[in-house]
Amino acid sequence: MTRMALDSRVHQLLKSRFGYDQFRPLQEEVIASVLSQQDSFVLMPTGGGKSLCYQLPALLLDGLTLVVSPLIALMKDQVDYLKANGIPGEFINSTLSAVEVSQIHRRATLGQLKLLYVAPERLASPGFHDFLRAANPSLIAIDEAHCISEWGHDFRPDYRNLRTLRHSFPGVPIIALTATATEKVQADIISQLDLQKARVFLGGFNRPNLVYRVQRKDKAFPELLSLLRTHHNESSLVYCFSRRGTEELAQSLRDKGFPALPYHAGLDMDVRRETQEKFIHDQVLIIVATIAFGMGVDKPDIRLVVHYDLPKSLEGYYQETGRAGRDGVTSECVLFYSYGDKIKQEFFIDQMQDAPEQAEARRKLDQVVRYCELATCRRRFLLHYFDEQWEQTNCGGCDLCLDPKEDFDATVIAQKVMSVVVRTGQRFGAAHVIGVLRGSRAQRVLQSGHHQLSVYGIARDQTEEYLKQMVTLLIGHGLLQRTNSELPGLELTTVGWDFLRNDEKLVLSVPKKNARERAATSSVGGDLDQELFQRLRNLRRRLADEIGQPAYIVFGDFTLQLMARYLPQTREALARINGVGEVKLARFGDDFLGVIQAYVREQGLPEETTPAPLPYQPETAAPRVSTLEQTRALVAQKLSLEEIASKRGFTVRTIMGHLEQLISSGEELDIEHLMPSPERFSEMAAAFEAAGDLHLAPVQERLAGRYTYEELALVRAKLRQSQ
Repeated sequence: MTRMALDSRVHQLLKSRFGYDQFRPLQEEVIASVLSQQDSFVLMPTGGGKSLCYQLPALLLDGLTLVVSPLIALMKDQVDYLKANGIPGEFINSTLSAVEVSQIHRRATLGQLKLLYVAPERLASPGFHDFLRAANPSLIAIDEAHCISEWGHDFRPDYRNLRTLRHSFPGVPIIALTATATEKVQADIISQLDLQKARVFLGGFNRPNLVYRVQRKDKAFPELLSLLRTHHNESSLVYCFSRRGTEELAQSLRDKGFPALPYHAGLDMDVRRETQEKFIHDQVLIIVATIAFGMGVDKPDIRLVVHYDLPKSLEGYYQETGRAGRDGVTSECVLFYSYGDKIKQEFFIDQMQDAPEQAEARRKLDQVVRYCELATCRRRFLLHYFDEQWEQTNCGGCDLCLDPKEDFDATVIAQKVMSVVVRTGQRFGAAHVIGVLRGSRAQRVLQSGHHQLSVYGIARDQTEEYLKQMVTLLIGHGLLQRTNSELPGLELTTVGWDFLRNDEKLVLSVPKKNARERAATSSVGGDLDQELFQRLRNLRRRLADEIGQPAYIVFGDFTLQLMARYLPQTREALARINGVGEVKLARFGDDFLGVIQAYVREQGLPEETTPAPLPYQPETAAPRVSTLEQTRALVAQKLSLEEIASKRGFTVRTIMGHLEQLISSGEELDIEHLMPSPERFSEMAAAFEAAGDLHLAPVQERLAGRYTYEELALVRAKLRQSQ
C-alpha cells in the first residue's frame, strides 16, 4: 500500500470505525510512527485521545495488538467501546474464569481478535508468554507507562515485568503512553522498556514558539501578500474552506509573482504526491490547501500558517496551526476573520440531518467566533478550551498581548451602539445596527421603520470600519453577545444592561495605528546575524540538493540560527551547537565552517564566542534558565505549590515532580513551608515506615486515600532529605 493510499485508509477508518472527522493534536503523527514499525513514547494530556494512537493502527496491522493496562474498569470500557464500533477486542484480568481466559486465548491464536487488553500481572502468569508467541503480536501498547518508573507518581512493581516483552518479541514495535511524566520519568520509561530509537511525542497543548494573530478579512489578500513577503524564502501554508477556493487563491498568488500550488482531495493522487514532495524539498514554498493537506507531512520548518477562511472548530484550527514551527523556531499563525464566513459555515450546518451532530457543529463554530472576537489573550483561551491551565494574562505571543495598545474613553460610542441594539429589538445583526447608527437608507432599514427611531443616524460621523471595531470590542468585553436565533442578531448581556442603567464609564483599548510586530525574531536569544544566517541557509539548500533530501535533514533552522548567533570557527566549537552530531559534523562540518570563517574574516568579527554546550529547549527553542532552576527560585520565595504552578503555567503535579528531581540531585531545598500540619505529617511518615519503602501507591492504599498525591509526595521528599 502506497503512503498516499495508507493516509486515505487511516482517515477512512477514523470516520468509519471511530466516528471522528479529524484527528486531535499529535494523533496522526503517532499513528504514522506506529505504522512505520517504530517504537514510540507518547505524552498526551488526559482526554487527548491516546488510545486511538494504537487502536486505529491495530486495524491496519496483521496479527494482534497487545495492550497492557493497570485499570480493570478501563479495560472493560475500552473493549465495550471497540465492540460497539465493530472492532474485535477482549480483555483478560482477574474478573474472568479460567474457561473464559482459555476461550479468549483460542480466539487470539486463531486471529479472531485485533486488540487484547491485559493487566501487567498477567505477564508473570505461567504459560502466558507461550500463548503470546502463538498469538504472534504485531504491536505492543503500554498504557499508563509512568507506572514502570520508580520516579513516577504511581509506581507499580508488576510493570517491571514488561521489559521481558522486548526480549521475547524484539522485532515488534512498542508504544508507551502516559498523561503524566516529568523529563526524568520519560527517560526512565524509555530505558525500562528498552525502547529502540523511540520517537518521542510530547502532547502539552501550549506552543510558546507560535504567535497567534486574528485580522479582519476586508483587506485579506493585500495582507496575505504582506505576510508572504515577510516570510520570503520560508515555507508557508494557507488554508481555505473549499477546493475551488484553494485553486483560485493559488492562481491569484501566482499572478502576483508568488509561486504557490493548490492541494485538495479532489486532485489526482499523483498530483497531490508530487505537490507534497515539492513542498517537503522546498521546491515550492507556498501551499494553498484545504484541511486535506498535512496527512503524513512532517516538515519542521513551516514558518507561516494562514487560515484565509474561518475554520470549523478550534480542534481543527489548533491541529492545523500546529504544523507551524515544529522545530521550535518562532513561527506565525494568522486567521482572517469576517462574520460573513460564519454565515457561510452555518449554511452547511443547516443541511445536516442529524440534530445532535448539527448542534455540536454549531457549538464548535461559536467557539471559533469567540476566539476571533476576544479582547484578551488568545493563547489563554485556546489552552483553557483544551482544559490546560494557563493563568498568565500576557503570553507575549499573540496579537492581543504583543501589539501596542492605547486606551480611549468609549462610554459615549458604546452607549450609542447598545441603544440602537435595544431600540431595534435585539434581533438584528451588526450590519443592520451599523446602518441605523450611520443613517443608512438601505431598503431593510426603511422597511423596518428604523429610520423613524430617535437613535437613527446618531453616529453619522463615524466610519463603518470604526463601528464594526466597536461592535467586536463590546462583544469581546462581554457587553454584547450574538443571539442563538436562526438569523443571529445582537443583544445585551447582563453586564451590558448594568452598564446602560448605571451610566458607567467605559475605557477600552485598541491597537495603535500601524503598530504590528512580526514574528521574525530570533529563537536563540541575543543578536542573530541575518546575513550570515541566509548564507548558511543557501549552503544548506545546495547540500540538500546534492544528497536528494529535504533541507532540514542537513540542519534545522534552529541549528543554523545558533551558528549565526555564536560564530563557531573550529570543529570543536561547531560540535557544541545543538543539532550537530558526529555524523553531521563529519559530513557537513567543513562546508559550514568555511562559510562562517569567511564571513568572520570579511566582517572582522571576534574569533570565538561559542559557549559550551548549547542545549536545545523543546517548544520554546531558546537557551534559558532550566525549568528546575525556575521552580527552585520560586520555592525559595516561600510560595505555595499552587502559586508556583500558576506562575510557571504548569500543574501542581508537574511542580511536585520538579521538587523531587531537585532533592534527588542533592539540592539543598527549604520546603518546610510546604509541609502539612505536624499531625498529618506524622501519620504519613509512619505509613511510609510501616510500608517499608518510599513508594506512593502502597502508602496511599494503607492510608485509605485520606491524603492526596501531592501531600504524600511532599512528605516523601522531606523524608528523603532527612535520609
